[in-house]
Amino acid sequence: MSDLAAVLTDRLAGAFEQARDPERAVGMAAYMRDQFPFLGLTSAVRRAQARVALAGLPRPGEGELSDIARACWSRDEREFQQFACDYLTAHITVPGPAFLDTAAELITTKSWWDTVDPLATHVVAGLVRRHPALTARMDEWSAAPDMWLIRTAILHQLHYREATDTERLFGYCAAQAGHRDFFVRKAIGWALRHHARTDPEAVRAFLVTHADRLSPLSIREAAKHL
Repeated sequence: MSDLAAVLTDRLAGAFEQARDPERAVGMAAYMRDQFPFLGLTSAVRRAQARVALAGLPRPGEGELSDIARACWSRDEREFQQFACDYLTAHITVPGPAFLDTAAELITTKSWWDTVDPLATHVVAGLVRRHPALTARMDEWSAAPDMWLIRTAILHQLHYREATDTERLFGYCAAQAGHRDFFVRKAIGWALRHHARTDPEAVRAFLVTHADRLSPLSIREAAKHL
């Protein structure tokens, strides 16, 4: 582990521990179906304590980003993984295309929507936007056995607006229209609903064309504002 990763994770542990709220932690864990233990920090408190831990530390390099993310993923409490998502997002201009492998590791480890979604819509999104050749990897992920990689591929263009590759987005959604998992079906609807802000007619036409294949959940989410 790099020196920066060791110092930062040590500081984080101290700062987070000071703000621990055991009563709130119970409810937060229950909300996440008791998959992860929590310290009980709200997003605002977590980010305030993170600023304390980050004070005076240098900007990370790509290797340090990987070390910090993995160190946070090795901790039991969910707030550490949530911090890592914020940290990677804040420094997304630092890593090169090879960092996508690190992102894949994080997406497929301790997977749940609270980490997968920011990794998809900010970290992976930023990598693919800066390194367009990575779209080939998104094509692979869109048909991967792991549902969280599928969700990431579908959602990574969520904030691209006019720069959205519509053919690719619609292709991913059509290919996974019959997926059995809630999180993939929800992602399809969410991605289409966002794109409808930019091109509502295209989304409306897609829903009509694929109405017999898309789940009611996907259609309901996609058409919410049409």
